[in-house]
Amino acid sequence: MLKELQISLSIFLLFASGLLYEMMLKPRCFFSCTPVHKAMMKPEDILRHRRNIVFLETTNRLEPSPLVSCAVESAARIYPERSIIFLMKGLDNNSTHLPLNVSYPGFSLLSAIENVFFFPLVMETLLQETPLFSWYTQVNSSAEKNWIYISSDACRLAFIWRYGGIYMDTDMISIRPIPEDNFLAAQSSKFSSNGVFGFHHHHSFIWDCMENFIEHYNGNIWGNQGPGLMTRMLQLSCNLTDFHEIKDLRCPNLLFLHPQRFYPISYPQWKRYYEVWDIEPSFNASYALHLWNYMNRGKKAVIRGSNTLAENLYRKYCPITYKNLIQGKERMDQGKPKHTLSPSPSK
Repeated sequence: MLKELQISLSIFLLFASGLLYEMMLKPRCFFSCTPVHKAMMKPEDILRHRRNIVFLETTNRLEPSPLVSCAVESAARIYPERSIIFLMKGLDNNSTHLPLNVSYPGFSLLSAIENVFFFPLVMETLLQETPLFSWYTQVNSSAEKNWIYISSDACRLAFIWRYGGIYMDTDMISIRPIPEDNFLAAQSSKFSSNGVFGFHHHHSFIWDCMENFIEHYNGNIWGNQGPGLMTRMLQLSCNLTDFHEIKDLRCPNLLFLHPQRFYPISYPQWKRYYEVWDIEPSFNASYALHLWNYMNRGKKAVIRGSNTLAENLYRKYCPITYKNLIQGKERMDQGKPKHTLSPSPSK
């Protein structure tokens, strides 16, 4: 009995020593690192559910901006029963977490959320067994001026084809669940976006899109493989008409969702998100809100206490991001410590 007690005590001390050593290497890691059970899960364990929400980062950036963090956190809150997948090109092919000596608050914040998973984005692997693979092996990416966007357009199609689910841009704040499975989102009447779309895995529409991607490839035209592609394919199978009421358009094998669903504030008015409203819109007809980061390009930011529409959206739909990356940043600027990371919203 005494011997068993000594063995148990030794194991406990060994575990405690390892935990203390890790905390000394990276103090913030105690509250913000990937939970142990998540770190042990393999990608195939997550992806086989086929109802995932996926985000992409096709640059080598590893630290999500506050807007990216808000997009992922809001999706995790709105879809607690789904896995939120974030594919990042900058992650090492054999790792789903950062080295212990690297600290990125946004990455750590999102890693701590129960249903958020980071995986390396490896284009060659993702595009295999799709029409895009032969194109990828021949294209000279260094000569493509829009490669970041083109590669993202290709990867989102391949992922949804292989696994199904919903793709979202990283500047899309989720506010309520999307009730549809097979859909495209209208940016305006008769024009589709590719910033958010959802399909069952191996859906024929996505396969046709990948074939059209190659047949009409032109890397010099921004959006030709993105919203332009989706619009071309939609026109082939759907009788597009102007939207007059907030009703979605039913097409063969998919729904074309009204612009109010994701784009209630159109891109020419994108600055409205960073203004103070006398009466803020309810967005009752919307599932998510696109904040047009491509138009913004760092010109506007969410500032604590500004009472802008964007700040209030952060406070409501991504409170952990708001508390740590918005309020926390100002405290850093003032020489005060950051907030401790809050627990996962889905626990």
